[in-house]
Amino acid sequence: MKTYNLAEMHDAPTMSWEEVTTRLEAGFNQGPGSQEGEPGRYTTWVSTINADGGPHVNAVGAIWFDGAFHFVTGPQTRRGRNLARDPRCAVSLTVREFDLVVEGHATRVLGDQLAQVAARYRANEGWPAEVDQSRDAVTASFNAQTAGPPPWHVHRLEATSAHAVQCVEPYGATRWRF
Repeated sequence: MKTYNLAEMHDAPTMSWEEVTTRLEAGFNQGPGSQEGEPGRYTTWVSTINADGGPHVNAVGAIWFDGAFHFVTGPQTRRGRNLARDPRCAVSLTVREFDLVVEGHATRVLGDQLAQVAARYRANEGWPAEVDQSRDAVTASFNAQTAGPPPWHVHRLEATSAHAVQCVEPYGATRWRF
């Protein structure tokens, strides 16, 4: 991994990727009222690439698990179709300590790994995800309105780069290339 100090001209220190991942592992509950201030929750956003090369951005219920962001989408949604055609994407999140964008390639989560991600959604997010009979998608009694009908695919973002802007002292901005 290469680390770049984007705030060097301000004499700001470089952030460590370890402090970022430690914060993500602590969780970022996306339910209403889960944090102080407005809007009272954390939101993750995924950016995909439309067929014409333009960007497509949606809020998603992403989680940090096993060193990567994971997120759910219906295969017939624009996001799902975009990822099937071109797996390049980015996930962004703002937490109290920093704003973060992670760029990379989405890969489908299947089999035993899918069961582990579904269990994490149940335990940490309260979303009752279960692996379907095909063992390549999840179902639940409810999901986000933008996810499309079940079953839903789960993707893991394999990071190629990330950047963060630190929102608390000592402040700073850092980019990582993996």
